[in-house]
Amino acid sequence: MPTRGGDKSRRSAPRTGAVDLAIHPVEGARRADFERFFESPGAPKYCWCMVWRRSTAEAKDHDRPSRRRQMMRRLDEDVPIGLLAYEGDDPVAWVSIAPRETYRNLGGPVAEPGERIWSIACFFVIRRLRGQGMTRRLIAAAVDHARSRGATVVEAYPVDEAAPSYRFMGFVGVFAKAGFADLGLAGVRRHVMRRRLP
Repeated sequence: MPTRGGDKSRRSAPRTGAVDLAIHPVEGARRADFERFFESPGAPKYCWCMVWRRSTAEAKDHDRPSRRRQMMRRLDEDVPIGLLAYEGDDPVAWVSIAPRETYRNLGGPVAEPGERIWSIACFFVIRRLRGQGMTRRLIAAAVDHARSRGATVVEAYPVDEAAPSYRFMGFVGVFAKAGFADLGLAGVRRHVMRRRLP
């Protein structure tokens, strides 16, 4: 999809690997692409990436149409939600990256004075592109995006590769290679990992 006005997210997107990607924030005109991607076969349309975002009131309505409406409301209110990766005109991957306060409690430490924390909460990559380093590229783009929006810290909540659940949140080893430090567990399986931004 063409970019406008020198989109910084495109310039900062990693350009290595077998797949040529352009990575953009989901906002404005990209809303239709986001909906199309989440409604595509195999995509997480059952949750609409609301698992960690729902308020107590929203959690009472947990069917698919309700979760979609809840996410669309955030887009209507210009709440950051994440990035889509494109191969040509087609969205092919998603990473949820947004200010930590827009999520429920993910388990990170209390913010220190002056900290502006953004959280990476989940990933989805279409099947044919898995195993090609897409998560690493999405992490790099998410960090760059958070930095461009004023973040001083990026947090993530991945699991070990053998974990039977929460695998959509990424793996500890991938985040470690991306410069994230492991602060310990949040619950039974999820780790809290942090990268401070210059």
